[in-house]
Formats: sequence, C-alpha cells, structure tokens
Amino acid sequence: MSDSGVISITPQDAWQMLQDNPKSVLVDIRSEMEYLFIGHPKGSVHVPWIDEPDWKVNPRFAAEVRKVMLGGVVYDPQDSDVDAVPVLLICRSGRRSLEAGKNLVKEGFTKVYNILEGFEGALDANHHRSMLGGWRFHGLPWEQC
Repeated sequence: MSDSGVISITPQDAWQMLQDNPKSVLVDIRSEMEYLFIGHPKGSVHVPWIDEPDWKVNPRFAAEVRKVMLGGVVYDPQDSDVDAVPVLLICRSGRRSLEAGKNLVKEGFTKVYNILEGFEGALDANHHRSMLGGWRFHGLPWEQC
C-alpha cells in the first residue's frame, strides 16, 4: 500500500481478485470515447474521472461510484459499509486511476486498488500501446463497442 491508501496491483492480480471476490467492482475511469471505442475490461462499470467536453475532473466521481455500488451492482444491503467493498480502478496506463483512487480514499473508501499498467500499458519505442503491458497485453477478457 502506498502513503495515499491506494493499493497498486497488476492486471493479472486484479482479474484474480475479481474472480475470487464477486463483491469487488472494476471501475473503468477513462473517457466515454476511450471506454467505447478502444475497448474495456469485460464486466467493468464506466464512471469517468475526466471526460469531454471540458476535460475537467468529475467533481461527483466518488458519489457516482457509490451510486453504482448502492444501485445493486455489488452492494449487499446486509453489509454495513459500502465503502469497504473492494473497488478496482483502471485507466489507460495507471496514472489517472491512481489519482481517482486517492479521491475515493479521501471520500472514505477503504479498499481501493489501482491497476498498474492500465488497459493499454505504456508507450513503446514506436509510440504504440498494448505492446509492453496492460490489461489487453496480458490477454485478460475485454470487449469493444
């Protein structure tokens, strides 16, 4: 765990956590265009951290994540603390999701995970993504609209 309270994990460990704990929720925080046209992890929920048209941080991000959970995607009314449900965040490379995770921790979430490498990974020497790492690179389930 880092000083921020966000735990960083590999894409493979994130996938395993989702398999082992059905209450875990995977939130893709990229823009709507990235989510729809580049693809996204299967089973992920889309809550953008930064999106068009103004490309500013979503001031309701934590509330929207909480709403997804309370809406029945992963929340069990018998549980006493929705903020303790594991929330795994993914973006393109792992940078935005770390910032979004810090926001969730600040808002009271206690089990926040940042997926290292993100969906597409870092740029290679030819400025291509998905060649060095990322969810897709590791062959984890994904889909595209």
